[in-house]
Amino acid sequence: MNDALIIDACRTPRGIGKRGKGSLSHLHPQHLGATVLAALAERNDLDTSEVDDIIWGTSAQVAEQGGDIGRMSALDAGYDIKASGVTLDRFCGSGITSVNMAAGMVMSGLEDLVIAGGTEMMSLPKTGALRLGALNEHLEDIHPQPHQGVAADAVATLEGISREALDAHAADSQAKAARAIEEGRFSRSLIPVLNPDGTVALDREEFPRPGTTADSLAKLAPSFIGLADHPLDDEGTTFRQLVAKKYPDLVIEHVHHAGNSSGVVDGAAALLLASPDYARSRGWTGRARVVAIANMGDDPTLMLNAPVPAARKVLAKAGMTVDDIDLFEINEAFAVVSEKFMRDLDLDRSKVNVNGGAMALGHPIGATGSVLIGTMLDELERQDLQTGLITMCAAGGMAPAIIIERI
Repeated sequence: MNDALIIDACRTPRGIGKRGKGSLSHLHPQHLGATVLAALAERNDLDTSEVDDIIWGTSAQVAEQGGDIGRMSALDAGYDIKASGVTLDRFCGSGITSVNMAAGMVMSGLEDLVIAGGTEMMSLPKTGALRLGALNEHLEDIHPQPHQGVAADAVATLEGISREALDAHAADSQAKAARAIEEGRFSRSLIPVLNPDGTVALDREEFPRPGTTADSLAKLAPSFIGLADHPLDDEGTTFRQLVAKKYPDLVIEHVHHAGNSSGVVDGAAALLLASPDYARSRGWTGRARVVAIANMGDDPTLMLNAPVPAARKVLAKAGMTVDDIDLFEINEAFAVVSEKFMRDLDLDRSKVNVNGGAMALGHPIGATGSVLIGTMLDELERQDLQTGLITMCAAGGMAPAIIIERI
């Protein structure tokens, strides 16, 4: 089986995902995708007519984000019409899944040159919602699925993880992100987004709040109490009642708020993958290779707990243990997700999300996984380390995972 080499990775800055407030919110999502695809082509002198496929992740495939945004972004970027594209949806896990599928195509020998990535503009109407679309009555009965914020509070309650621990984790994420930005740790991958007239729309991270402390977070009111009790239908069903269908004795303690949950942002990211033979033919030196990939499902009601079993599965596939991994990236969808991940796997916290995470930097749903893989690659190189594991929760109770090894 071939190695799948990661040749390059790049991303946009993350802009605040609110119309009229975010610096990217006036742009079309295809423009963000085109920005990173054009950068990959320019940075690597890419013959786009030889791109076998473009695999793209976008969760909310509606309105401007509908119509196979992977293909349309490539055309917008000036790619040769021979470079086909497909767009997938694994909710928050889409940006890892696009890379995993690209790697699988290369490793199988079916393709030689594949681009993977993702785009999400949460400033678009309704794309910032974390609730799944309406489920049919049968599915709602067997697998009730609440809003993810309510699920996060339910997980924290079941696990006995306190508000204080979650706020401390969130403050630490902000401090790490502030340090990474100050030291220019994202500079290799960060691509400024230009307006159509050539002026700069955004060339820096827009979401972080570097002065955040645990004390300031402690003053924020929980975000999901009212939402948990808001009627969803004519029968008055609430998210709290959906959770109670599976966990009737659970009294949810509401501990998540805007400061210890992921930020609503716009962004895009892309990675260039190639077979060793193709890389040699172009004189490219791979920056990393894909060691193993995995997918895992878990309880759809709690929906945030699959990253731990996904990590264990991908480690087993690679014949590795957590001690063989130098760095971890676990998406901070909510503080409880990454906090539970570190506790369950008994990880050294200095190896996890070393440059902060989505609580500080934001979470552009379908793009985040690709962002994290690029961030991991840059950090392995910066620290002269070898192996990194990346995973994240996804709605429906899923998690994709990938292990990469720096070359």
